[in-house]
Amino acid sequence: MVRAIRVPALLALGLFAFASPSYAAVPATRRIVVFAASVPAAQRVALAEGSGAKVVRELPLIHAVVIETPSNRISVAETQLTAMSEVSRIDPDPKINWLQMADAPGVDFALPSVRSIAAPFQALTKRAARRPAAAPSVPWGIARVQAPQAWSVSKGQGVKVCVIDTGIDRTHPDLKANIKGGWNAVAKSADFNDDNGHGSHVSGTIAAVGDATGVIGVAPKAGLYGVKVLDANGSGTFDDVIAGMQWAVDHHMQVASMSLGASQGNQALADMVKAMHDAGVTLIAAAGNSGGAVGYPAAYPGAIAVAASDSNDQLADFSSRGPQVAVIAPGVDVYSTYKGGGYETLSGTSMATPHVSGLAALFVATHPGATPDQVRAGLEAAATKLPGVPAEGQGAGLPSAVSLVNR
Repeated sequence: MVRAIRVPALLALGLFAFASPSYAAVPATRRIVVFAASVPAAQRVALAEGSGAKVVRELPLIHAVVIETPSNRISVAETQLTAMSEVSRIDPDPKINWLQMADAPGVDFALPSVRSIAAPFQALTKRAARRPAAAPSVPWGIARVQAPQAWSVSKGQGVKVCVIDTGIDRTHPDLKANIKGGWNAVAKSADFNDDNGHGSHVSGTIAAVGDATGVIGVAPKAGLYGVKVLDANGSGTFDDVIAGMQWAVDHHMQVASMSLGASQGNQALADMVKAMHDAGVTLIAAAGNSGGAVGYPAAYPGAIAVAASDSNDQLADFSSRGPQVAVIAPGVDVYSTYKGGGYETLSGTSMATPHVSGLAALFVATHPGATPDQVRAGLEAAATKLPGVPAEGQGAGLPSAVSLVNR
């Protein structure tokens, strides 16, 4: 994650309008309405619609529906809904850029944008020429976590890894063999192709196949599932992201990789992190690039937060830090796959996270039925502290794949 351009204050607070086909040019606002667990799904929809709002999505794992109304009517709908005994609360649902970070308190941030970053911070996202690798290569981060030495034991075969991001390049030669399925939460369609590049870069670090050309990932035989929750600019609503997390639970994913984040969460996001944990989905999330506090969802108890290190085993200066950090992994100058069949070198905790997601896949492959708590314990036990790096910046340290698969 890197510092990025400031956004207008209203945008940072989610107090903005966006076009909705239902209301033509009238600005619209969304909210996540959470009901008591005892309220049936059909009743949730009926009650929400009774307020005059349109229900645009259901989130059954957290007993919620997403409503949309013209912005000048949202207060009326909220007043009616909060008066109902069946409604537990109403959460904000702003549309933000989850791949962009600002450095002001209260301004939403996320991981490094692979499209455009303010010039003063561009150095944190270093990009190589878009070209196929001349021969299969092992990027430095893959070697640093000792993945090649673990492949005689397992390459992650049979493990389902869900990449909750901007989608995956479905035809990339280094990825297509391992892509098993996915979903587009933004368009509510089956087309999860990556129109940004970020999700494809993350996916290569997890499970690029490493055949005749290109690169290889930490778990080169793991199954990749692309869940597109962000658009071409890296933006999405909270409900888009939460819906992608629910998809991971509904489709029995074993590992979920989330290289995205915000400086502030909401209770609905926290509830979905818990629901994933309780359902047995191991959530690996980027700590953030603010150099300050860990972002969300990484900061929630059910997530495994990942900080970023460089090739000298130092904490990246941009890496967020705090007691929530579980482990650290390579996140500076990481070469991996990109959209359009290309390759890029990028930096950020976005890039550190998939190293750990791949390691989690190796652990699950060698420890069938492992729970999220067991995966966390395995990663931490297989980690070594990096000298000179404060505990809040590295957690248990840098995990070794060899130690992990042999535990």
